[in-house]
Amino acid sequence: MTSPSTQFATSRRMGIYEPVHQVSMWDESFKADTSPTTGVSSIVEMDAKYDKSEETSHGSLGHSRKYDQEANKPVEKVIRRLAQNREAARKSRLRKKAYVQQLETSRLKLTQIEQELERARQQGMYIGGTLDTGHLGLSGTGNSGVTTFEMEYGHWVEEQNRQIHELRIALQSHIADLELRILVDSGMNHYNDLFRMKATCAKADVFYLMSGMWRTSTERFFLWLGGFRPSELLKVLTPQLDPLTEQQMVAVCNLQHSSQQAEDALSQGMDKLQQILAETLVSDPSGGYMSHMATAMGKLEALVSFVNQADHLRQQTLQQMSRILTTRQAARGLLALGDYFQRLRALSSLWAARPREPA
Repeated sequence: MTSPSTQFATSRRMGIYEPVHQVSMWDESFKADTSPTTGVSSIVEMDAKYDKSEETSHGSLGHSRKYDQEANKPVEKVIRRLAQNREAARKSRLRKKAYVQQLETSRLKLTQIEQELERARQQGMYIGGTLDTGHLGLSGTGNSGVTTFEMEYGHWVEEQNRQIHELRIALQSHIADLELRILVDSGMNHYNDLFRMKATCAKADVFYLMSGMWRTSTERFFLWLGGFRPSELLKVLTPQLDPLTEQQMVAVCNLQHSSQQAEDALSQGMDKLQQILAETLVSDPSGGYMSHMATAMGKLEALVSFVNQADHLRQQTLQQMSRILTTRQAARGLLALGDYFQRLRALSSLWAARPREPA
C-alpha cells in the first residue's frame, strides 16, 4: 500500500492533486469510523462527495488538455512561418542565379557583336577604304569597355568634387595634421583610381582615350597623350603653395625639369610612331593586303604603351610632390588641382551656353 506522501507526489505529476487528496481524506475518515453504528446514509453521502470530486477531476483534465492544445498552436505557427521563410529564401536564390546567368549571357552576346563589328571594320578598310568606324560603335558608348569607363569616370568626378569640398572645410577649420593626412592620402588614392581606370580603357579603345572625348572641350584644349602635362601643371600649382622653403623650391624645380624631359621623350616617340605608321601604309604591300594591314595594326598597339607611360609619369609627379610638401601644403595642392579642373569644366559649360550671332 502506497503512503499518502507517495500518492501526493504521484497525483501532482498527473495534475490531479485535489481529487486524490479528497479520496485520501474520505478513506481515512472511513477507517476511523468503523463502529457498527455507522449509518448507510453516511456512506452514501461520502459516495456522493467522491462522485462529485471525480467529476471535478475529469473537468480539470479536460481543461488541461484544451490548454495544451491552445499552447501548441503558436508553436505550429512558428514552424509554419519558418518553413515559409526557407521556401522564400530558396526562391530568392533561384531568381538571383537566373539574373546572374542572364547578365553573363548578355555580356557574351555583346562580346560577339563587338567581334562582328571589328570584322566589318577590317573588311571595310581593305574593300572600300571609306568605312567610318565611328558609327559602328567601336568608339564611344558602343564599346563595353568605353561605356564602363564613362560611367566610372562620371562617379570619379562626383567623388572628386566631394573631396575638394571636404578639403576646403578641413583647411578652413585648421584641423590637426594627422586628420589632414588622411584626407590627403584619400585624394592621392583617388587619382590612382583614375590612372587604373584609364589603363583598362586604353586596352578597350586607346583612340577614344587619346581623343579626350570623355573630357570637356576646354580640358581637351590642354590634352597631352590622354591627360595633362605634369610640367605645365606644376607651373600652375607652384604659386598656390607659397611659402615654400628654399629646399622645397629646388626640389620642385628639379621635378619640373625631369618631368619636362620625360614628356619630350614621349612626344618624340609618338612622332616617330606616326612616321613609321605612315610609311607602312604607303609602302608596297608585297606580302598581301591583309598582311600589310596586320603590320600596321601591330604598330598601333604601341599607342597603349605610350598612354600608360604618360599616365605613369603623371602619377609619379603627383607622388613626388606629395613627398616634397608638408601635409598642409599637400592638402592645399590637391585643393588647387581640383579647383583648376573644376574651373576648366565650368569654362566649357559657359562656352557651350554662350549667346551666338544669328546666322
